[in-house]
Amino acid sequence: MKAFPTRGLYAITQTQNNQIKPKSADALFEAVAAAIRGGAVVIQYRDKNTTDAPFVARELVKICHQHNIPLIINDDIDLAILAKADGVHIGRDDGEIIEARKRLGNAAIIGVSCYNSIEQALNAQALGATYVAFGRFFPSTSKPLAAPADIDTLRNAKQKIQLPIVAIGGILPENGGQLLASGADLLAVIGGVFDHEPEQAALAYQCLFEN
Repeated sequence: MKAFPTRGLYAITQTQNNQIKPKSADALFEAVAAAIRGGAVVIQYRDKNTTDAPFVARELVKICHQHNIPLIINDDIDLAILAKADGVHIGRDDGEIIEARKRLGNAAIIGVSCYNSIEQALNAQALGATYVAFGRFFPSTSKPLAAPADIDTLRNAKQKIQLPIVAIGGILPENGGQLLASGADLLAVIGGVFDHEPEQAALAYQCLFEN
């Protein structure tokens, strides 16, 4: 199991919404490898419509581990086990957190969506989550109906949460700096990386972390 990083770009695949859609699994693998070359420190495999998820997930684990970074599966504990992924990202349900930790083991990464709620983040921390995620912070084409989150939530979380804090939702190189300044440790990005040439797109985020 790879450890979850404490800072950096968290790139999330979402093949069905890409403006530049991979024509094959191989194209997705190259896009992920390119994002890693550009500086992504963790990859989440998120694809609601695939029929070959076990194969794709296993290959993504290989690619990520070649670069010594973790591969996290979105919302599917069974797939995470099958692919020998480093962990899973799940919703706010208490039972899911407990089940994920029980089934994946103490070393696994368990990320939890907390939307705009410090209370949910504190609860996730108490139940053994590895990191908490807040958002969406800006309008998002990947999740256009997601409820907005307040940047003040990040400031409060930084004071109360001892886990890495992930921000998500419409994050671009132009607006991500204010989230880092407010308390985010990692920026989770879908379209900002994979709707473009992924290596160059990922590189554009790096100055935010260097500064």
